[in-house]
Amino acid sequence: MSASSSFPKPQVIGVIPARLASTRLPRKVLREIAGKPMLAWVYEAAASARVFDRLLVATDSEEVADVCRTHGWEVRLTSPELASGTDRVHAVAQQLDHHLGEKSPAATPSKENIFVNIQGDEPLLRPEHFHALLRPFARAEVEVSTVMTMCPAEGVQNPNVVKVVVDHVGKALYFSRATIPFDRDGQGNVPYWKHLGLYAYRRHILDRFPSLPSSRLESAERLEQLRLLDSGIAIYVEPVEFDTVGVDTEADLLAAAAALAQRGSPGSL
Repeated sequence: MSASSSFPKPQVIGVIPARLASTRLPRKVLREIAGKPMLAWVYEAAASARVFDRLLVATDSEEVADVCRTHGWEVRLTSPELASGTDRVHAVAQQLDHHLGEKSPAATPSKENIFVNIQGDEPLLRPEHFHALLRPFARAEVEVSTVMTMCPAEGVQNPNVVKVVVDHVGKALYFSRATIPFDRDGQGNVPYWKHLGLYAYRRHILDRFPSLPSSRLESAERLEQLRLLDSGIAIYVEPVEFDTVGVDTEADLLAAAAALAQRGSPGSL
């Protein structure tokens, strides 16, 4: 038996958590941007990257599920009690395991499969974001990845813009809403990197996530990725040229609409 048949290539499964309830912008995943729901922009960007063996939406809402079915997108219902998007991705992975077991009791899901958490409120995503996100997995030691882009000047001191500092091999040292690194002497040549909220996990790390203790750093910054760093799990961060707009407010919605109008037709994704 050849090595390639003994060790099949991991599958890449994209999951778009799409919770309907939102405190700051109610029903945001179904809000229209340029004539279609925000969720459609996210799904189409992910599909156009052509990197996923399977792409589906995870939601706690029958209304969102109906929209998905109308568009022909695979959708899974998950509990509204789940605390984070990563917990929702994990719940979908368990559902897929159950379905696989029903089809073939002898089948076992690969712990090397890669699950991608795709934020449902990022309508400016491009295929390049997904290509960058998955690039680190060419190295066997990589278990978790995310992406970053150069932080615009107006975001450096904005606590709603998460900054990341990485080491010389691209591993995250820390994520923060604060201005990091701090330019103590005002040299003005310090690079600032904005973290973009895409994550890819090998399955065995995704399985560990719900049982990891929520750390004080995670609670203070309100950043779930700090739970991984606090537990000693490395996160590799890949640079990407294109920024995005995470939609949390009406102003964000207008900014995303303007950016998409400027970008042009869907074919220019």
